[in-house]
Amino acid sequence: MYKESGACPKNCPSFTDSKRKENMQERLDGRKNTELRQIKITRKYISHADGSVFIEMGNTRIVCTATFEDKVPPFLRGKGKGWITAEYDMIPGSSPQRIIRPQATGRINGRTHEIQRLIGRSLRSAVDLNKIGERTIWLDCDVIEADGGTRTASITGSFIALFDCLQGMIDKGLIEEMPVESFVAAISIGIVNGDIMVDLCFGEDSKADVDMNVVANSKDNLIEVQSTAEGAPFSKEEFDEMLEKAMAAISELIDMQKKILSQKP
Repeated sequence: MYKESGACPKNCPSFTDSKRKENMQERLDGRKNTELRQIKITRKYISHADGSVFIEMGNTRIVCTATFEDKVPPFLRGKGKGWITAEYDMIPGSSPQRIIRPQATGRINGRTHEIQRLIGRSLRSAVDLNKIGERTIWLDCDVIEADGGTRTASITGSFIALFDCLQGMIDKGLIEEMPVESFVAAISIGIVNGDIMVDLCFGEDSKADVDMNVVANSKDNLIEVQSTAEGAPFSKEEFDEMLEKAMAAISELIDMQKKILSQKP
């Protein structure tokens, strides 16, 4: 288990319009604007999975598992190349209002589909798929509690689960070498009442004028940037500053991943 300083209290408060300073020095949960929430990562969390992680970022808690199977989608059959894909879901009690299970509605909603594709794209970018043979690695991300940043925490946690899955395949003699080419992590960032804030909890995200998610690797290369003016347009200078601070936060997360994966599970 890894713990980082700067804990988000048990109940991360929501922002209110009153008594709000335009240029605040500290956030309502006690963090500095560039400070990550407390992070706890537990490896080997699910015994049946080939790789698994329980990641907690503040009050956002997600179980990430990685499982491989000896087949690929039809478009890759016979090409000697593997595939990495993802599924993402939020359990009914993970948010204040009960979430209806997809099987009850008979379809996956657009947000869930978008996040699944984002996780899959992000993790595929980290691996040489030619080195895993005709196998598919499934990354399953189940949100136990949502307090902002679920898609970004899913990516950060899934990378560790994926790495452990691949190491297990090496140990079993299924692949010859580690196919990971770079580490990958992600973070949310936004502008709230004029301040740029890293790693938004729900109370901050719900009040943000600008909401941004950034995925990058250990080579300082961007994988994906999702940036939206929720309340007001933002300047190129603000975008550049958000991106710079997001990359610094991702560097911290990747350092954590490296430290965790250098230790025995």
